[in-house]
This record gives sequence, C-alpha cells and structure tokens, in this order.
Amino acid sequence: MKPVVSMLCCMFVPALVICQNARTDVGGYLEYLLSTTYDSPQGNTVDQLIHARLNTKWYPTDAITGVMELRFRGYYGGTVEHTPLFADQIKNRSGYGHLDATVWSSTQSLGYAEVDRLYANWAVNNVQATVGRQRIAWGTNLVWNVIDIFNPLSVLDFDYVERPGVDAAQVQYYTGPVSKVALAYKPETEFSKSITGFLWSLNHWDYDFHIVGGDRYGLPYGGMGWAGDIAGGGFRGEALLSDKPAILTGAATSSKMFSGALSGDYTFQNSFYIHTEVLYNSQGTSSNAAAFLPISQKLGLLSPARWSVFQEFSYDLSPLVRGSAFALFNPDDRSVAFVPSITWSAATNLDLMFLGLIFSGKEGAEYGGQGKGFYLRGKWSF
Repeated sequence: MKPVVSMLCCMFVPALVICQNARTDVGGYLEYLLSTTYDSPQGNTVDQLIHARLNTKWYPTDAITGVMELRFRGYYGGTVEHTPLFADQIKNRSGYGHLDATVWSSTQSLGYAEVDRLYANWAVNNVQATVGRQRIAWGTNLVWNVIDIFNPLSVLDFDYVERPGVDAAQVQYYTGPVSKVALAYKPETEFSKSITGFLWSLNHWDYDFHIVGGDRYGLPYGGMGWAGDIAGGGFRGEALLSDKPAILTGAATSSKMFSGALSGDYTFQNSFYIHTEVLYNSQGTSSNAAAFLPISQKLGLLSPARWSVFQEFSYDLSPLVRGSAFALFNPDDRSVAFVPSITWSAATNLDLMFLGLIFSGKEGAEYGGQGKGFYLRGKWSF
C-alpha cells in the first residue's frame, strides 16, 4: 500500500498546495456485505466484505478537472480460504499502470486497495480531452454492450456500480447538443494488444446513433448502436463486426466475427418495469459453454454462448422498497442464472439490499455447477 500512497501524495499534494483556492468535491460510500453460498466450486461458505470508496474531484481552473477515485475491499471467510490465487482473481487487469496493492493477506482474510479512476480532463468550447484511468462507455444497451470495446462489463457484478476503467487517452469534439466525434487510444506494453477506437454519435428521427470503428489487438473492427423508443418503450441495439483473432485460425468456418444485441424495455404507470435483451455471437458455442469461456474472453465475447437471453421485471412495492428479478438464459444448454433482489431505502443515504444469485444447469453448461448465493448488504453514502 505504501507505494500507492506515496505516488498519490507526490502527484496531488504539491498541486493542492499551489492552488489552495481551487474547488474540490469529495464523496463516496461505505458498505458491509454478508454472503453465504451453497454447492459452489468452493463448497458451502460464509463470507464478509467491507467495501469503502472515496471519490474526489479537483477544479484548479474552469477548464481543467482532476479526478481520483479509490476503492478498498476487505474480505473474510471461506471463499478466500478455498479459492486458489484469490487475490489474482479480484484484481482489475485493464490498467496500464500499477495503482493497486494488497494491504494484508492471510489464510481467511485479504485486504486489497486500488485506484480505479485517475485522470485529468480539459474542456474548452466544444473540445474535451481526457487522459488517465477512466471509463470509456460507448454502448447503448443496458446489459450487453458489444460495441463497448474498452470497458466490457458483466451484469452479475452487482457490487461494482462504477464499473472498471482503463488507462487511455480520449479526445471528443461536440458537433451539437447530442452529437459528437471521439477518438480514444488504450496503450499496452505490447503494441499488438493496444486498442484504438473512433466514435461518431448523431441524432436523427429522435434516435441516437453511434458508429464505431478502429483496431483491437491488431485487428480491425466496425459497428453501430442505436437508442430510441417505440410507443413509449425503449428500443436499443448494437452490432459489431471484426476480424477473427489468430486464436481461431483454422478452427472456424468464417474469417469474421459478428456480435449483435437487441434490447427493449417499458415502464408502466404503476412503476412495473419489464426489460428484455437478446445477444448473438457468431463465434459462440452451442455446447460445453463452461469449457469455452476462457477462449471467448480472449475473443472479446460478452458470453461464451451462441445465443443468450436476458429478462427482467421490477416493481415499487412502496415508495421506499423496490423488488426486482432478472434471469440470464442460455437456450442451447438450458442453463439459467436467476437474480432476485429487494432494496429498501432505510434512511437518508442508507440503503439495505437482499439479493440472490441462483445458478442452474447441467455440468459443462454456461451456468452449471456454480451453486447459489445469498447476499445482505448495507450501504451508507456520503
């Protein structure tokens, strides 16, 4: 932890001393998560997690903003004890620099801290430039963003609402109130693993359109996404076409990879909400999805399956209590991930949540053999 703290002090303390009158914003949250799992690969376990986050913004001038956001997680329980190389599994590997540290490590406990946002933003007139660890979110869908080349995410990672960031440089030029062009570059120690992306956003017929293209791991890609509504309901979609990585050379029937996702959602007047999304991967598998998972991740797929279906329902049980449930379904192997939850706004800045992760499927299926878990979380924001 000391190298991270020393580095941050060297970067920010002198600047704060020089610009004592600069504006700053500080916020974050502190949460406690109690969980129990059954029939998982780690067996039956009970775990506890302390998750703290600190978000800071610094405004030395009207045109420049500095952002630093840190998160700390303290784990205790059976999952740490029975998971080989647990520390490696929870690390965010999307960063170019090393801004993380293991605070402590024992047989049943682990403390881990990281800086997941650290960037400078410069905005003048219609131009905005951002350099550093940031989130570049280019998708339009709510679950599967196939055109989100830089920051793919998982809907099952419910405890990380900020989502991972990447070390990158991005320049955006706003051509109108809802239109822009953007160019982003994510470097890597090996140039062949870097990512370059171009985005053109525009609005026509009350729809937002996003056109993307660039180079990922030395291979070109192109795609598009849209977001609008039909009869008051949201209608979104994304499509991506890219060259096949060398990992599949000679093993696939096509030299191209295609991924597409369609999304629709609607909120009724009584607060009842319904959301459906479908994902297709041309290089996905229709069998043995669990074994194909490591290869699918190297391909940049959001799921190892050829087809995936998402279905969500939610409803306000009272002004302070909301119930929700969604499921991820693989129609080929019939495996399911079912996630029910209830959230209660207990007090100002204090939320309580109960959530279940229930997996079902035969051995080798996408969601098979993962058991089930139940989580109780208290979260205080400041």
